[in-house]
Formats: sequence, structure tokens, C-alpha cells
Amino acid sequence: MDDTVSLYAAAMNPRTAVAVLAAALVVGITACAPEDESSGAAPTPSSADACSKDKLALKTPGTFTAGTDKPAYEPWFSGDDPTNGKGFESAVTYAVAAKLGFGKDQVKWQTVQFNAAFAPGPKKFDVDVNQISISEERRKAVDFSTGYYDVDQAVITTAGSKIAQARSIGDLADAKLGAQVGTTSYTVLRDVVKPKQTPGVFDTNDLAVQALKNKQLDGIVVDLPTGFYMVNAQLDDGQIVGQLPGGGETEQFGFVLEKGSALTPCVSQAVDALKNDGTLAKLRQEHLTTETASGRELTR
Repeated sequence: MDDTVSLYAAAMNPRTAVAVLAAALVVGITACAPEDESSGAAPTPSSADACSKDKLALKTPGTFTAGTDKPAYEPWFSGDDPTNGKGFESAVTYAVAAKLGFGKDQVKWQTVQFNAAFAPGPKKFDVDVNQISISEERRKAVDFSTGYYDVDQAVITTAGSKIAQARSIGDLADAKLGAQVGTTSYTVLRDVVKPKQTPGVFDTNDLAVQALKNKQLDGIVVDLPTGFYMVNAQLDDGQIVGQLPGGGETEQFGFVLEKGSALTPCVSQAVDALKNDGTLAKLRQEHLTTETASGRELTR
């Protein structure tokens, strides 16, 4: 403490002196305290500066590399061509790329099989987009962005089938049902529907649809937008049986990135921005069927 303050305080009455000394002590402590690091903190990986185009950790400098499967299914893509920007996931990918500073001609696509996208190991893509549900099990091998789509699972069938009038999960107990291998749809079929017959497992949704046409299946479990595409475009007499009840946590699709990728927070930041400014909602309305499954959710 300054000697002048001490002498001045000594000349005062004791109560005033204590007040002066206390005030001086507070000033001294404040002056000596370190500056609040939060006020001048270094940019975090999700900051605008760290996510500027020239600082992104890309597989190929100057190029945003996106992966998806082939065929690229509707309504997520259009015409089996992810480069045209049509279909929900193609449009969202280009919107994310634009948020990160890339023009459409700077986005390159590569074919990545569904299960390979979230298998352990290095990736050749910056992001993969292929109706891949975020799960803790998959997070052990890869990173996920924040979710860009909330998923509902549904059961589809053909007119006149044994489950066409099903109203509950119990009504599906004796049915032969199928789903694509490695998908959340298959997990829901196995763990929620729990049919008595062993579920059919297919490498692609196209093969499941063919099995339904051939009467090898009574129904397919699939995400709702894909289900609407199947009944409207792939089946002559297809119908949605109903939506399956959700669990406690909302299922979401997210972009897949290599485990520990420095790009993950930047992609998440872009997805969140698209969510907040209404772009994701607009793209959903444009590319995905908004009607519900006949207004019916199958009861437990």
C-alpha cells in the first residue's frame, strides 16, 4: 500500500481510518489482479475466425469434399445425382458449404458406402451425408455435426396386406418385417417392434422394396420421408401403416466427419446457423413430404 495513504489514515479517527485503508486495499487488489481471460480469450475452434475458409482443416485445400452412397436415394437426393443441389441432403450440404465460404463449384462429391461412412479409421471426405443417425455407439468411431433433421420411423406395406389395418405395435407381432442393415430403422425394428419372426435384413432399401413386391415381406421399417417416397414412387399399391412411437431422445441425422476432425465445430456452427435463420425449415418444406402418416401413430 502507498505510504502516503497509510500516514493519512493514521491522522484520522479510527473508524474513518479503517474505511480508507479498506478502500485502498480493494484498489490495490484490483490493480494487481490478472485480467479476465474471457474478455480477450483466444478464438475457439467454433469462432468465426477459426472457421474462416482459409483456416479450415480440409482433405484437399480449397475444396469441400462430401461423401454419400450410390444410389443416392430420393427424397434426400434427386436423380441419383448429389451434384445437382436437388433433394434435401444435397441442398443442405451446399448450404453448409456456402456458410463456410465455398461456391457450388468448390464442392466435390465421392461415393462412400453407408456402413463405411461411420466405420473406424481415416476418411477421404470432409463430411458424409447419407441419412445417418447420430448415436453414441457411432460416436466412438467418428464425429457428428449437430443434427440437421429430426427423424420419425414408420412402417410401410402394400394394400390388402396382413398389417394394412394395424393400429398398434402388437398388431405387427406376427408379421414378416424388414429393414436396411446397419440403420436405425433396423434397430427400431429389432428393439421396439420385436416381431416374432426374424426380421429381414437388406443391403439397400431397394432390395427391401423388391422383397415387399414379391410378398417376401409384409412390411418395411424406414424413416418417414423415405417411406413416403417408396409408397408414392416405388410401389403401385403402397401405403404407410403408421409412425412408430419415439423414445425419450429425438433421433437426428447429422453430418459424419473423421474422428477428432478440427472441421467438426465449424460444420456444426454452419448447421446451427441454417437452423436459426430458417433455411433448414425452408429446405424441409421444399424437398420433404410434410404430411403425416395418415395422422396415425402406432400405439405400444
